[in-house]
Amino acid sequence: MNIHEYQAKEILKKYGVTIQNGLVATTPDEAVEAAKQMQAQSGQSWVVLKSQIHAGGRGKGSIVGSEQRGVALAKNLDQAKEIATNILGNTLVTIQTGPKGKLVSKILVAEDVYYPGASEPKEFYMSVLMDRQTSQNVIIYTTEGGMDIEHVAEHTPEKIHKEWIDPLTGLTGFQARKIAYNLGLEGQANKEMVKFVMALYTAYVNTDSDMFEINPVLKTSDDRILAVDAKVSLDENALFRHKDLELLRDESEEDPTEVEAKKSNLNYVKLDGNVGCMVNGAGLAMATMDIIKLSGGEPANFLDVGGTANAQTVEAGFRIILSDPNVKAILINVFGGIVRCDRVAQGVVDAYNNIGNIPVPIIVRLQGTNAEEGKKLIDDSGLKVFSAIELKEAAALVKQVLI
Repeated sequence: MNIHEYQAKEILKKYGVTIQNGLVATTPDEAVEAAKQMQAQSGQSWVVLKSQIHAGGRGKGSIVGSEQRGVALAKNLDQAKEIATNILGNTLVTIQTGPKGKLVSKILVAEDVYYPGASEPKEFYMSVLMDRQTSQNVIIYTTEGGMDIEHVAEHTPEKIHKEWIDPLTGLTGFQARKIAYNLGLEGQANKEMVKFVMALYTAYVNTDSDMFEINPVLKTSDDRILAVDAKVSLDENALFRHKDLELLRDESEEDPTEVEAKKSNLNYVKLDGNVGCMVNGAGLAMATMDIIKLSGGEPANFLDVGGTANAQTVEAGFRIILSDPNVKAILINVFGGIVRCDRVAQGVVDAYNNIGNIPVPIIVRLQGTNAEEGKKLIDDSGLKVFSAIELKEAAALVKQVLI
């Protein structure tokens, strides 16, 4: 589950990670009040206004119909109001949003941390995530912060360092000091980085996150180390342990059909094809999408109803799949292990009758417990539903209905 930058920073702050302070605003007037508070708190007249959407590249992205960037520096309160007016309620297009962009409903008004001092500020990159090849968490870091990490990895991979953490011992002080040393830090900045790394890793582990990415980590001109930006992805499978974090979900940033699917306990991912898929099991879903492509079609979605398919879940799946106007056929592919095939077949018939006239053909392939009985229920229903036992039969029917 992705969260906004301001939410990620609140998590970091809770665990002792020093952050770039800021306040969230939803109107231009709120942005001005937030800017006043930031000026009073930091002693700096400049503030930074940052669009809050679930996508990267905001600083390079543009508001539709203007030259306004998604992240901008305001030198005074008038500029802060002007920038907030240009951003809030408008669509921001970045390299990650695609051409449709995303509506900006919140803006983070943050303190200016690039103030003059004894030395030049310096930006680093740092992230924490799971390395599934080694079954260990890894901290990835580089001196080349403030830019696309993909660009650094492609052109200067030798500048990227990795520190793997033994799950039995956790992150040690030695490893944190090694990271600070490899970043070329000395004196107070070195000590501050060690504390930063230790706190960041604690936050990552204690929140059961998939990823923490801080770009940039800033060494200020007075040798403070702080998170200027933060991208956090939480593990949805662990949210039952973190009810407070579950409340951070912003459904307006998610695909509406995927939100609806979650309410029905369905695993759904929208794709760009013309054949809707409804299966029980992720592996079977992948095989089903393969067979659709081999039949000349393109999968329109990934929808896993799990091991307890019934009339309610099948009906919810139908409605979600049919909300996509590109769907020309639906393939239901179920292996009856935990759930009986005749129960699934009855669920299909009941769901079809509840919905009424379904405008696209439906192919139902059942295999496993009571598969023959399930096929008979489908064949005797009198509905526009085609049944199959073998996967090749289902593939042939898909090809037939698409011609």
